[in-house]
Amino acid sequence: MEVKNRYIGKIYTPFKKGDDIPRQSIAWQKTRGKIEIYPEFVEGLNDLDKFSHIYVIFRFHKNDSFHLSVRPPGSKKQRGLFATRSPHRPAGIGLSIYKIDKIEDNVIFVEGVDVIDNTPVLDIKPYVPKVDIITDAKVGDI
Repeated sequence: MEVKNRYIGKIYTPFKKGDDIPRQSIAWQKTRGKIEIYPEFVEGLNDLDKFSHIYVIFRFHKNDSFHLSVRPPGSKKQRGLFATRSPHRPAGIGLSIYKIDKIEDNVIFVEGVDVIDNTPVLDIKPYVPKVDIITDAKVGDI
């Protein structure tokens, strides 16, 4: 089955090629970028400035292949794709959490970017600690 997505904007970052990108945004919390929201979606930014962090759902637009078994960096063991954070995914969808620096008109200035420049944005959601933190979460062998 194929799904068509509507992009709401683009992420602009200092990363021009894949090898430049940090593995996780938490490791590069101060790396700045900006998210430009297309004009028809700007009204959706109302009240977003009340939050410190956002989830950004985006498209890995430069990746067009995937393997269901992968060996994550630093691991000697193959793992199922869905037990990893590999950017090579069947639907090409990624998720990151960014800190909001400021919002001006249709641009969200963020910290912690971890994607290639001009990455298409599918959606933005506020990070809400009281519902997003799972204190008893189990973490695999990562």
